Amino acid sequence: MSATVPPFVPEAARPSRTTTAARASQKAPRWTLVKRSVLPGFGISLGFTLFYLCVIVLIPLAAMGFKASGLTWEGFLKATMSPRALASYRLSFGAALLAAAINGVFGLITAWVLVRYEFPFKRVVDAMVDLPFALPTAVAGIALASIYAPNGWVGHLVAPLKIAFTPLGVVVALTFIGLPFVVRTVQPVLQDLSREVEEAAASLGATRWQTFRRVIFPAIMPSLLTGYAMAFARGLGEYGSVIFIAGNLPMISEIAPLLIIGKLEQYDYAGAAAIGVVMLAVAFVILLVINLLQRWARVRGGEA
Repeated sequence: MSATVPPFVPEAARPSRTTTAARASQKAPRWTLVKRSVLPGFGISLGFTLFYLCVIVLIPLAAMGFKASGLTWEGFLKATMSPRALASYRLSFGAALLAAAINGVFGLITAWVLVRYEFPFKRVVDAMVDLPFALPTAVAGIALASIYAPNGWVGHLVAPLKIAFTPLGVVVALTFIGLPFVVRTVQPVLQDLSREVEEAAASLGATRWQTFRRVIFPAIMPSLLTGYAMAFARGLGEYGSVIFIAGNLPMISEIAPLLIIGKLEQYDYAGAAAIGVVMLAVAFVILLVINLLQRWARVRGGEA
């Protein structure tokens, strides 16, 4: 069987590498804004998404900034940097960060118990986690104030602490409304985490603490940070459940949202918008840091 000899092509008729590269560059663009997808409807879906975000998020925020821009620089500083405003910032951000940290610890424990153990009335306990979602915030505030008041069920047992009508009551209220965010964010990750990895670590001689610290915690840390960020964001804008238990004393237990409501009642719309802009800017920076930590934890977990 004879081999087929390819036809002879003169050197001049052969396409040069430069010509081939030029044709390839003409056919395919050097860069594209988005990757091509086999799924149809990307253009209209993206347009609807951007339109929805603009209407719901960007336009209201832009309107708030535009309203605050009506103040002069001296008026802006007077509205946002007064001693009363600074005290409300410290309480709002400090209580939200502390409550989110508490939920980060006890929310992780709650999610662990719900995923790893079987016990009577487990479904009831699992449903109770979602109660802060369904309960109106005003009702939650009244209930917490009644329980932790000096003559309440819990308040009279811990009377020296004075939980209700103090900054500590604000932390309690924000912890109550932020717990479901951490539990529901960590719980699916724990359910998907294979126990074979833990068994392999135990077979290699790792203790339970070492297994949790080096195997389990790196896997759930990104979701835990996500739950922390959501609990912080929820607590920062909370109003209904806080005003009933906080006491609302200026310079002591007054949160920033209550100060904004007070300025609106005084028809100081520009001052209220200015305080909202400050809270928005600081919250954006804190959430950005949390998201960067979350990304770092995800990259580190992938490398490990």
